[in-house]
Amino acid sequence: MLSNIQIAELLALQAKRESGFLARAFRRASRSAFLWPQEVAELAEQNRSLTELRAIGPFIEKQIRRWLDRPSRLSGKTPAIRRDFISLAEARQLLAKKPEWAKNLRGDLQMHSRWSDGSGTIGEMADAATARSYQYIAITDHSKGLKIAGGIDERALEKQGAEIEKLNMVLRKSRRNLVVLRSLEMNLNRCGEGDMSPHSLSALDLVLASFHSSLRMLEDQTERYLAALRTPHIQILGHPRGRIYNFRIGLRADWPRIFAEATQLDKALEVDCYPDRQDLNVALLKIARKHGTRISLGTDAHHPWQLEFIELGLAAALRAKLPAERIVNFMPVDELRSWIQAVRTRGASEKIAP
Repeated sequence: MLSNIQIAELLALQAKRESGFLARAFRRASRSAFLWPQEVAELAEQNRSLTELRAIGPFIEKQIRRWLDRPSRLSGKTPAIRRDFISLAEARQLLAKKPEWAKNLRGDLQMHSRWSDGSGTIGEMADAATARSYQYIAITDHSKGLKIAGGIDERALEKQGAEIEKLNMVLRKSRRNLVVLRSLEMNLNRCGEGDMSPHSLSALDLVLASFHSSLRMLEDQTERYLAALRTPHIQILGHPRGRIYNFRIGLRADWPRIFAEATQLDKALEVDCYPDRQDLNVALLKIARKHGTRISLGTDAHHPWQLEFIELGLAAALRAKLPAERIVNFMPVDELRSWIQAVRTRGASEKIAP
């Protein structure tokens, strides 16, 4: 049977043969294949319409059924720009084989709200997290340097903090076992420097930082990553490669050296679980495992329903055989806070050291 991953590749190849609207439709369907909750072949066997699936209309359904009736052999290796992704259907199959793995999860450490480019309020994101029995979530709206995503400045970040404080008070009074962490996805420039004042960052519970520009450079970017990791106010480096499925391959670097540095500093690198990112991917997670690096899982959700993307990150970590103790999201909230404080204390002491 053709898997959803294989169908995604066939759709991507078909998009190259088409033009205009059809090309866009096939590309959209190819990306959407990672979100289909069930294998297409199983739907077909059940005589169900494939138009139940996201981005599949009658025309593309006919094409997929032709592939299913006469399975196409994919010639050659999948291009790197589309390689090493996991589908939601595949992730759920992997997690079903080891149900205790997902039970370790305590929270989600990257998501966006209406304060930047999200479409849900902080309260709505908290409600979705409560429905998943989380202990904590981190609200990581974009910082001011990323204007295209509605990035917020220091003043707005302080106002958001007051909203989160009030929400946490309501959560405590209603005896809901959830803490909303004040956080930020700080924008990093090409040199690995952040765009927010140290004072504003010190008021946060957690700082995640990511590169959002100069992501198509061909030269080795190791020094950029090392500079970012050595920034004392950062605890998590978000979607490190900067890859996007069938759009951007991401940056090159000496990854063993980067993971070794992160381990030395006791900082975490992220698995961004957004379906077309999945960054870090499984291949890099295996290097992280070798170096004992901490890993953080974040859905990068921009709407409450997208918290389900966490399954992709859990499956990637499981496939890479990461030790549970190296996954930040498996910590209880008090242990998480202790780790963050230890990283901050170390960063402050190293900064003032001669």
